[in-house]
Amino acid sequence: MRFSIWPAATQPYTDLLAVARHAADTGWDGVWIADHFMGSGGPGFPAEAPTLEAGSLVAALAATVPRVRIGTLVYGNTYRHPAVVANMAATVDQISGGRFVLGLGAGWQENEHRQYGIELPPVGERVDRFEEAVQVIRSLLSEPVTTFVGAHYRLTDAVCEPKPVQDPLPVLIGASGERRMLRLTARHADLWNTWGLPDHIAHKSAVLDRHCEAVGRDPAAIQRTAQALVFPTDDPAEADALVARSRFPAFGGPPDRLAEVVAAYAEAGVDELIVRDNTLGQGAGKLENLDRLGAEVFAPFR
Repeated sequence: MRFSIWPAATQPYTDLLAVARHAADTGWDGVWIADHFMGSGGPGFPAEAPTLEAGSLVAALAATVPRVRIGTLVYGNTYRHPAVVANMAATVDQISGGRFVLGLGAGWQENEHRQYGIELPPVGERVDRFEEAVQVIRSLLSEPVTTFVGAHYRLTDAVCEPKPVQDPLPVLIGASGERRMLRLTARHADLWNTWGLPDHIAHKSAVLDRHCEAVGRDPAAIQRTAQALVFPTDDPAEADALVARSRFPAFGGPPDRLAEVVAAYAEAGVDELIVRDNTLGQGAGKLENLDRLGAEVFAPFR
């Protein structure tokens, strides 16, 4: 398995960079950045929380953090024209020397769209737009010229130069919808991502396998990535309380208990486990938790 860090874009850039560099220096495999402009609202996620923009961050990390893969988790399709995304992705791959993973999703966060006056279509249309966008991006990143006539996007003799270093540039799709989004993932993705604990991931992964078979694609061609909040603590009761309060899938406890969950992810076929840094403490304590996870929990699964 690979193990990657997801530093919160709500922290100062200097703190985020310190986490990313420490991860690169201590054997972690990747750094992932979420694409949001504000918190979604509600307890713990205030809209007014300062939030760094994803495209700028991945370019900065590509230039300043060595070795690790750098990716978006995930670019929301509603925020940018797919031709713009393709050019951004090619540039970041050039900056990183071929270490970028282009994570894409259909878009969902309502308050961002409302505040900025960005259209958020109904789910069905959003998925239609997204599938066209993936095709546009794939073509621009690989073909000399792209002409595309869809219901939502039209390109005429369009170029995207320079191309990425990687050929092809890996595309990750964030998806959980079993009827359409996972079928779209089966057709177009190199990597798949969703939130969830091992049983949930195993179920969704099996659905993805069936879609791969239906579209004539080897399920093994799509790497499986997942994330949940991790609460490292030597106090099992404290871990249980933290997990119970979490709005996201989460697990916690001392290293042996964390390792049991990681083993279940491995059994579910997860290729890469992604850990958010906002449950790992602050400053030096956060970096110590990164080291402890790497040495005491993840090492046997590499």
